[in-house]
Amino acid sequence: MAVDRALETKYRIAETAMALFLEQGYESVTVEAVADASRVSRRTVFRHFDGKDELAFPDHSARLDLLSRNLVAPSGGRTAVDVVIAATEAVLLDFLSRPELVLRRYRLTRLVPELRRREVLEHERYVAMTRAYLRDHLPADSPPFLPMALAALIDAMHRSALGDFARSDGTTDAFAELKDGMEWIHRTLAADPATGSPLLLAVLPDTAAVRQSLSALRAEAKDLL
Repeated sequence: MAVDRALETKYRIAETAMALFLEQGYESVTVEAVADASRVSRRTVFRHFDGKDELAFPDHSARLDLLSRNLVAPSGGRTAVDVVIAATEAVLLDFLSRPELVLRRYRLTRLVPELRRREVLEHERYVAMTRAYLRDHLPADSPPFLPMALAALIDAMHRSALGDFARSDGTTDAFAELKDGMEWIHRTLAADPATGSPLLLAVLPDTAAVRQSLSALRAEAKDLL
């Protein structure tokens, strides 16, 4: 089909561009060089991408559409949180369908600040969609901070699983890690606030030592909840 061929062309251009960026440096590679290496015209590159900084993100628009479709689908009696969790799981599976793209982009965004900033902006669009859904579908008497807090928490589980996958060069089971995180959210939300302990939220640096400590803490917390 023509649509499939166009999509494969888009991914081929993106993969070629990222390979060139890693080999020659982002600033040194021109759109013309990407077009030549991809064996397409410059016009074809710009038919698929608005600019050079989009070349590392061929999948984000389609993935936002995937998230949107999952959020607007009939809930089937599920809670708003369960709908967002299921949508987030679908998004992660879509990421993992092209693991080499995930790994190559991870390496690239750690080397090129411009692409890292673009990644953060793209990511915020996901969070904004889930936050808006929760704001519109949580019970009317929910605290006003809850949509933002839950969207951030669910997103943190997703980013942790995908980040661990990328840092391990694709050796971790990202989906299993995400499922564990979502189960922790379920247990936390099900706890009786009158008898349960208060939650402690913290912002920590993303270092190997912190990740190791958090892994140990998560194992301990799993037994407590």
